[in-house]
Amino acid sequence: MIIVAGEALIDLTPASCSGVPGFVPHAGGSPFNVAVGIGRLGVPVAFLGRMSHDPFGRLLRTQLAASGVDLSYVVDGTELTTVAFVHMVNGHPEYGFYAENSADRLLAATDLPELPAGAPLHLGSISLVLEPGATTLSDLLAREAGRRLITLDPNVRPSLITDRDAYLDRVAGWIAGSDLVKVSDADLAWLYPDVDPAVAAERWLAGGAALVIVTHGGSGAIAHTAGAAAVAVEAPVIEVADTVGAGDSFMAATLAWLAERGVADRAGLLALSAAELSELLTFAVQAAAITCSRPGADPPYRAELP
Repeated sequence: MIIVAGEALIDLTPASCSGVPGFVPHAGGSPFNVAVGIGRLGVPVAFLGRMSHDPFGRLLRTQLAASGVDLSYVVDGTELTTVAFVHMVNGHPEYGFYAENSADRLLAATDLPELPAGAPLHLGSISLVLEPGATTLSDLLAREAGRRLITLDPNVRPSLITDRDAYLDRVAGWIAGSDLVKVSDADLAWLYPDVDPAVAAERWLAGGAALVIVTHGGSGAIAHTAGAAAVAVEAPVIEVADTVGAGDSFMAATLAWLAERGVADRAGLLALSAAELSELLTFAVQAAAITCSRPGADPPYRAELP
């Protein structure tokens, strides 16, 4: 079973009814979407996080359960659910978060369970930024590093980062404890301006990661490993509805592909051949493309993929 830890929130996306502007709620949050994506691909997965019982919290729980996600590690919260307003700007989502004292943000060290031996752990996104939960999850990553496969997607949200230097220091710490890191070229451009994505990936490999995958939107994705040539695949050509959740679907498909092939530790990552990495990336970009072809973060089911 894969454990996915982090935020669960509601994305409010623009809509209109009879010409009147409005917003439609969609279950979301990067780790939440990854868990849903893994469950829909038929791989055992559990979500670890703090969740409200308000109407939005009930919606989140219902979608997790409907997608086959184990809720055993969900902690009950009495606070309200985090809400993010999503606006599309030049084809890319822009977020405004309402997360003060919300349920998922208040995950505490006392909420953390003992995890199943050997179960991969995935973390990332705003749950590693917003305190006090950010420290809780950063400490969890440090605690579990070397004990199980750790995967990370920083999924940078600049509007929430108040101290850039402190955030960069934290990123370096996460990389040191992670085995697989997935990151978008847009995230790397914000983290390290004027640094080529391939150079940034090499730095992260030197900093502790065994495999770094850089996604390039409609141009595909590239896998970087130490001492080997990079492996690249192109993305399918599709009609894009929106890109919300595409990276999360890519991450979910990556983790599902690894699980289906029994790759559950760092040694397994390092043993992947160029042909296997190409197959992994192809599967992941196909999942992301399906998500982009429909509104909202709506990861594909296994039957929709080759």
